Amino acid sequence: MVAEKKGMMFVLSSPSGAGKTTLAKKLAENNPEFSISISHTTRKPRPNEVNGKDYHFVSIDEFNSLMKKNNFFEYANIFDNYYGTLKETVIKLLSQGKDVLFDIDWQGTQQLKKINNLSIVSIFILPPNIKILRDRLLKRHKGQEKLIEKRMNKFNEEVSHWNEYNYVVINDDLNTCYDKILNIIISEKKGKKLELNFNEIKEKIEELTK
Repeated sequence: MVAEKKGMMFVLSSPSGAGKTTLAKKLAENNPEFSISISHTTRKPRPNEVNGKDYHFVSIDEFNSLMKKNNFFEYANIFDNYYGTLKETVIKLLSQGKDVLFDIDWQGTQQLKKINNLSIVSIFILPPNIKILRDRLLKRHKGQEKLIEKRMNKFNEEVSHWNEYNYVVINDDLNTCYDKILNIIISEKKGKKLELNFNEIKEKIEELTK
C-alpha cells in the first residue's frame, strides 16, 4: 500500500512592502500544486481586494470568536489589525497533497514552528534598499504618510528576525526573486537543503538597518 503524499508548508515573510504577497500570488498562479493560505483579518479591504480571495475580512468580534475556539494555527496583531490562519483549511489542503504558501509575518512564523508534526520551510524576503521599500509603500498607500512612517519605523524590528528563517532572499528583481524561491521549494521537496551565503546576507542586513 502506497502512503498518501502530504503537502508541505512554505512560509514567506518580509517587512511591509518587500514583496511577499506579490511573490506568493505569482507562485500560486504559475504552479497549480501550490495553494495560498488565505488569512482572516480585521482590517478593511484595500481597493481591488476581494473577500475570500485576498483575505477573509471579518469583524473583531468574529475574529475573537475564532480565536477563543482555538481555530487558528497562528494569529498576530500587525499595525493595529488582527490576522490569522485557520487550521481547518490548511489541514484539508495538506491532506490533498497540496503545498501551502503562507504570507505571514515573523510572529505567525514563530507560532507555526512551535506546532509539532508540521513540515515547514520558512523564507524571509528583504528589499534591495530602503528607498525602493519606501517607494513601494508610497505607491500602495498614497497620501497616507503617517501609515507609511509607522511601517518604516517597524522595519528594523521586523528584519531582526531574519535568522529565525531557513532561507533569506533579496527581492531586487521580482522575476529573479521568484526563481530563487521556486528553486528553494523544488529543492526542499526533493529533500535537499540549499546553502545560504551568510556573509552576503549579514552585509545586506547591516546596510538596510544602519
